[in-house]
Amino acid sequence: MGIVISDSRNQAGAERYAIMEGDSRSLMILIVLVTLVLCYFDFVARVNGSLGEFLTQTWWKTDVRTVSVVTVGEDLHMGVNSLLQTTLQVALGALVIAIPIGLGTAIYLSEYASQRTANFVKPILELLAGIPSVVYGFFAFVVIAPIIVDVGTYFLEQGWIAEEPQLFNPLSGAIVVGIMITPLIASLSEDALRAVPDNLRQASYALGATPIETTARVTVPSALSGILASIILALSRAIGETMAVTLSVGTLATYSNNMFRSAQTMTAYIAQRIGGELPIGTTPYYSLFAVGFYLFFITLGLNLIGHRIMTRFREAYD
Repeated sequence: MGIVISDSRNQAGAERYAIMEGDSRSLMILIVLVTLVLCYFDFVARVNGSLGEFLTQTWWKTDVRTVSVVTVGEDLHMGVNSLLQTTLQVALGALVIAIPIGLGTAIYLSEYASQRTANFVKPILELLAGIPSVVYGFFAFVVIAPIIVDVGTYFLEQGWIAEEPQLFNPLSGAIVVGIMITPLIASLSEDALRAVPDNLRQASYALGATPIETTARVTVPSALSGILASIILALSRAIGETMAVTLSVGTLATYSNNMFRSAQTMTAYIAQRIGGELPIGTTPYYSLFAVGFYLFFITLGLNLIGHRIMTRFREAYD
């Protein structure tokens, strides 16, 4: 009897400790988020003192460049949506390329390829994931961009676009970033697919399902949490990419639906301006921090969504 009472007390104490630990973690997260939001508002307030302009306008102009001097004037426009639009164009365009190729590669390697083929392809994917982003950017500038210009010129002749294509453009950035994140999706999705117990596949075959039906109706749904997590992680990588998009997309902030025209992403703006050419204490200087915080909130939100998806669709196996 005494042992039962002792075990119940220990269990109750463990539950109270777990509740206190969870409350402390939630409180810490809340404090960090409030601190970051206040810092963000402080930096945005220094950007012409207008949070509405920063979040809702589409015209971004922070300085005037002469031959060799950067001057800061009163004619400033701080609509971050021009940078945000280009960032989303590149990131979502990269996903359109990377998801079919990466997921298809993962399904092939885990379900259909021989062990010899898998052992040959897997190191290639890891090698592609380890190539520096500046190399990808140079590849986009030398190889991809001229092809995109030729395609844009054809579209212009057909009347499908209104403006002449430029060498630096978001479409080149989307293609090269899509190539960059494909190995990430393929590798993580393959690991998720291989974690599915083979008993589920054998049970599906026993019921008369074909290999394709088993993959579509059993294996992929069972590994859905890992697959979605890999896609969210790849999207975060695409949004935060810097060097590749700087060398392929351009450095001119514009708000346009024409992906054949030069533009600028949020990370490229920070990389361009961080070199020390802006006077400390000026509005363009504080705009670096405002854009950085905005980018941080976007990636933080994606990570939280990814964690929620993993917990929502996670499958537990004995």
